[in-house]
Amino acid sequence: MSKLWGGRFTKNTDQLVEEFTASIHFDKELAEEDIQGSLAHVTMLAKCGIIPEEDADRIKDGLLQILGMVRRGEMEYSVSDEDIHMNIEKQLIEMIGPVGGKLHTGRSRNDQVALDMHLYLRNRVVETVDLLAKLQRALIQQARGNLDTILPGYTHLQRAQPVLFAHHLMAYVSMLQRDIERFQDSYKRINMLPLGAGALAGTTFPIDRHFVAEQLGFDGVYENSMDAVSDRDFIVEFLSNASLVMMHLSRFCEEIILWSSTEFQFVELDDAFCTGSSIMPQKKNPDVAELIRGKTGRVYGHLVGLLTLLKSLPLAYNKDMQEDKEGMFDTVKTLHGALRLFAPMIETMKVNKQRMREAVSQDFSNATDIADYLVKKGLPFRQAHEVIGKTVLYCIQQGKFLLDLTLEEFKQFSALFDSDIYEVLQPETVVNARNVYGGTATPQVQAAIARAESILSAVEQWVEQHQKK
Repeated sequence: MSKLWGGRFTKNTDQLVEEFTASIHFDKELAEEDIQGSLAHVTMLAKCGIIPEEDADRIKDGLLQILGMVRRGEMEYSVSDEDIHMNIEKQLIEMIGPVGGKLHTGRSRNDQVALDMHLYLRNRVVETVDLLAKLQRALIQQARGNLDTILPGYTHLQRAQPVLFAHHLMAYVSMLQRDIERFQDSYKRINMLPLGAGALAGTTFPIDRHFVAEQLGFDGVYENSMDAVSDRDFIVEFLSNASLVMMHLSRFCEEIILWSSTEFQFVELDDAFCTGSSIMPQKKNPDVAELIRGKTGRVYGHLVGLLTLLKSLPLAYNKDMQEDKEGMFDTVKTLHGALRLFAPMIETMKVNKQRMREAVSQDFSNATDIADYLVKKGLPFRQAHEVIGKTVLYCIQQGKFLLDLTLEEFKQFSALFDSDIYEVLQPETVVNARNVYGGTATPQVQAAIARAESILSAVEQWVEQHQKK
């Protein structure tokens, strides 16, 4: 059988051209979405009297048979049929006869592929939000179990001030919440129907685009036919949002890798999420965290690739836009793979509370609190800062920490020091002194967990609602 568009041509396509221009080896990923869109389209054609009802019924029966073949892995794809649309249409015509050719009435592959990608990303966004919520659940669970665990907080990767480990984990919950909100916001731009735009200018057939949108659960239709077939902003936005998630995961992975090292020993990852060395039998490598960190660059690359692809394209559709799919598919695979691993990795992570406590007791991360102590006794902050700087220098020279100093040693730096300084310097006192909204004090972290759980419940309801589309 000749190509479905071959009437104008007098020569067969060069074999190398066929192989170079075909997209079926990757856009077959859109098979179910393509059939879903075609079922709605043919229903509309019959409703508008564009094709007979009995023809529409035969076409729908054929499409449902092909859908079954796709789901069972029985569908055979051909490079000579170029893409998923032509493969399915050719299979339909072979199955039910020439009436199958009526399916493409009133549409183009340009608006058809745009529809497929909208349907595909709509589902993937809901799945992404669900996976992000599951990771938040795992982090909140670990936070609840570590409300009494104190570790050094860092700036410049130098010990700065003690914080609750729960507070540290909840920082990632907040990051992931922003990610969730970005995906939820992008959903309304994804959930728009491009079908009916034709190749670029609309169609001469009296179609009902809003009927198709309603059938497919879209919130609206594209206002401009040229925009409908050329818009890939929704994919760029997805890749951008995915890049931000991967950046957040990569930052967390870096900390997990550091924390699980012999030098830190703050956490131990479950064996199921580590690998060994082929030569060094003692090794337990945090390979999952390392690989997620590495794959972040892969996702960034797909974002930059699509932005570069689109930057010079005139309206409306251009063959360049065939290159919009592989990066999208790979980003979904990479992002979802990372999120599916991350939640159980966090759930099973063992926290070495004693090692964290030792670390926070053997540094000067409580120094700021001594300055605050002196300020509350009337000393200007800048003078207090200088006093404590000299006190810390003295400790370093004497091989001591602040809690090791005698009251007499303290008093040589300021007469304002009294015996209550030892309570002020305790890690629990230092942490709980920061009892402001968003701070690391235990009551504030408990309140933050409660707020996060309330927000998370709403996110889970959103996922449940949108999974029904």
